[in-house]
Amino acid sequence: MPGWNTQDVPDQSGRVAVVTGANSGIGFVTARELARKGARVVLACRSEARGNEAVERLRAELPEARVELGRLDLGDLASVREFAAGFPYERLDVLVDNAGVMALPYGTTVDGFETQFGVNHLGHFALTGLLLPALLAAPGARVVVVSSGMHALANIDINDLNSERRYRRWIAYARSKTANLLFTHELARRVAAHGTDLVAAAAHPGYAATNLQTTGPLAEGRPAAERLVRIANRVVAQPAEAGALPILYAATAPGVRPDSFTGPHIAMWRGTPAPSWRAPWTLNDTAGQRLWAASEELTGVTYDALKA
Repeated sequence: MPGWNTQDVPDQSGRVAVVTGANSGIGFVTARELARKGARVVLACRSEARGNEAVERLRAELPEARVELGRLDLGDLASVREFAAGFPYERLDVLVDNAGVMALPYGTTVDGFETQFGVNHLGHFALTGLLLPALLAAPGARVVVVSSGMHALANIDINDLNSERRYRRWIAYARSKTANLLFTHELARRVAAHGTDLVAAAAHPGYAATNLQTTGPLAEGRPAAERLVRIANRVVAQPAEAGALPILYAATAPGVRPDSFTGPHIAMWRGTPAPSWRAPWTLNDTAGQRLWAASEELTGVTYDALKA
């Protein structure tokens, strides 16, 4: 793992991948590098216009790339179901649950969930469950859930998953990222119990310069805060190309362990991939099972293929 970089991504010829939020940032880099190594990649994007721009940009850089757009709005369960129902391949080798929002003003998804919890966790929970048959049809398939070191700010509140009692944007974000890790933990446990070779792992990019940081200030009309974030992205953050490395490692490297958490090796902030610290509450079986049950109830998606 030391010094692992994009040239170390194994050959992906014959494999099919889906990357959510692939129109920019680490999602775009992840999709590009998988395509560079021969994978057929579906860029799952909310905006059709931005998604098409990303596809064209990728094809201009890699003329032989096999890439296509799939419209997916993780804040709308009907869109998630439509994407999964229209998925054109019988097998799916790599699913990267990457798209997300961060520190937004309070809002709700189309289905009435707090936006960060609804998009970052519930949308991906539903998507993964609906694509599970295709994942199980691919030997050694990977599900990579993109969390954040910011998960350490807060555990989930199982009695207030939608932050209806009190909303604090950074705590809500941290809870959604804790939910990502608990989802990975419980998915890995269920896969092991079922005896399949699907690998569910988590990763995070450290502090990578992407559009994610500016979404909140833009939504609130705070130009000064937006400018400060852009300056920090230029001065402190690592580029998206580096931020994508832990995700690419979890998605492709040999020997990735189920329920592992990969991030940058320098203080979880920047650098090449390495095992990352995670809060102990993200390894709690009871919490994982309770979140799973609540997620099934809220989304209506059940992982029947993993049931005995």
